Amino acid sequence: MKVLHLLLASGLATALAGCSSNKPEELETTATEQAETSAINLKQKLQMYTPVKLTADLSGLSENERQMIPLLIEAADIMDEMFWYEAYGRGDSLLNALTDEEARQFVKINYGPWDRLNDNTPFIPGVGMKPAGANFYPRDITKEEFEAASLPEKTSQYTFLRRDSGGKLETVPYHELFKEQVTRASDLLLQAATLAENDELRKYLNMRAQALLTDDYQPSDLAWMDMKTNKIDVVIGPIETYEDKLFGYKAAHEAYVLIKDMDWSKRLEKYAAFLPELQRGLPVGENYKKEMPGADADLNAYDVVYYAGDCNAGSKTIAINLPNDEEVQLKKGTRRLQLKNAMRAKFDKIMVPIAQELIADDQQQHVTFDAFFATTMFHEVAHGLGIKNTINGKGTVREALKEHASALEEGKADILGLYMITQLHNKKELEGKLEDYYTTFLAGIFRSVRFGAASAHGKANMVRFNFFKEHGAFERDAKTGKYRVNYVKMRKAMDKLSELILTLQGNGDYEGVGELLVKQGNISLQLQSDLDRLSRNNIPVDVVFEQGVDVLGL
Repeated sequence: MKVLHLLLASGLATALAGCSSNKPEELETTATEQAETSAINLKQKLQMYTPVKLTADLSGLSENERQMIPLLIEAADIMDEMFWYEAYGRGDSLLNALTDEEARQFVKINYGPWDRLNDNTPFIPGVGMKPAGANFYPRDITKEEFEAASLPEKTSQYTFLRRDSGGKLETVPYHELFKEQVTRASDLLLQAATLAENDELRKYLNMRAQALLTDDYQPSDLAWMDMKTNKIDVVIGPIETYEDKLFGYKAAHEAYVLIKDMDWSKRLEKYAAFLPELQRGLPVGENYKKEMPGADADLNAYDVVYYAGDCNAGSKTIAINLPNDEEVQLKKGTRRLQLKNAMRAKFDKIMVPIAQELIADDQQQHVTFDAFFATTMFHEVAHGLGIKNTINGKGTVREALKEHASALEEGKADILGLYMITQLHNKKELEGKLEDYYTTFLAGIFRSVRFGAASAHGKANMVRFNFFKEHGAFERDAKTGKYRVNYVKMRKAMDKLSELILTLQGNGDYEGVGELLVKQGNISLQLQSDLDRLSRNNIPVDVVFEQGVDVLGL
């Protein structure tokens, strides 16, 4: 058996760039046993991910567009480099210290020595728990110290907190700490812009190149919202704040390189027009739905040809709702990008086997790709519903709820996505059976719950699962261990949970959200036992991509 190379004593501290270690004698006495156990565990952990070649039909692209893709992929790799630093620190030190190939593979999937699908539990012997603030803050910082610090830019999405020579906190802008990286990435976007045949895309690439150098992303976000007819797209920069679990302030770098599916996108156009009407009909008091989503919001389908950074860490994103800037959202709305090829891979390799194992036999027919696509899509659309600013002067919802904001927002998007499906189906604007959407929604919870409670999506899924269970939205057959949806009760539970979440957001109720997550955000022993059945049957948890210019034939 190939065993995991253990990093002992002072070598561990050096190689892992500041991660805490156990005492040397404790490691030495159990070295052989730990190594053998680690090797077995890593083999099992790698089996949680099934490989997928990330390809797309490039035949409709012009020669210039084909030349753009390698430039955008190279820029994406720089986002990957910066995310490594944000998530862990010096990733090359960690990887170079590992001699076991399976350990290296799993570290690369997780961008560090912590298992993202298992509450960020360390899987390298001697490594301590992941800091809540990742590498955005000093490891020894406390919330009290942060709150007391008089630093105007401390809550900015685009600053690191560091200590000066005297040990006092200071802020360092991303574009200063990453000066060499953002300069290279900016140059690549400018090169790609010279090849762009679409005026909207050219404008966006030039503005995004400038934004990387200044951390002023709003102008390029507005330009990105104006893009309608481009075939090639790229989402790039510091975007989501999930990695910062200390406060939820700091945005992490990522990139997607995308090819628009014009036919599918045309089919989706009509749904954005219903947003104002759906906002008015939300099952909550008037004060919590007084904001109207922007009229320029749109829906599109894409094949994604490259992931890098935050979106590539652990579980892979299959739909996008951006920009996150509340001012842009209120002015222009958002764009919802459905990553069709990645979605199809997860449905075929994960959702179908889960349904066969956990959904009642006579309801399995209701788990369909069209319903999976719709529930995923309307999750992203539903981010635009509800409220972005608290009703009682506590600022934005994100600012008021701090580290709880992401989990509650994902929960809102999930439940309001189902609400939208229900309303549009009632209006005869959505094809298929309502049973398809509700049953696929439940199967989707089982899929996403396996991402673990450490992720915002995982916590949101558990809150919804436990809330639905309390309200009889489904029943579990003790003999078969399979779940049956009660369609009438699920709809009632949907309305109740929607009202609860929207009220918590509108009130900026930090304590109330914390209580909800503690009470409902956990996996019960019964559910864990059912999820363990999926693992025993070798049903993967997620995908890992084989991607790049070679895979694309470029």
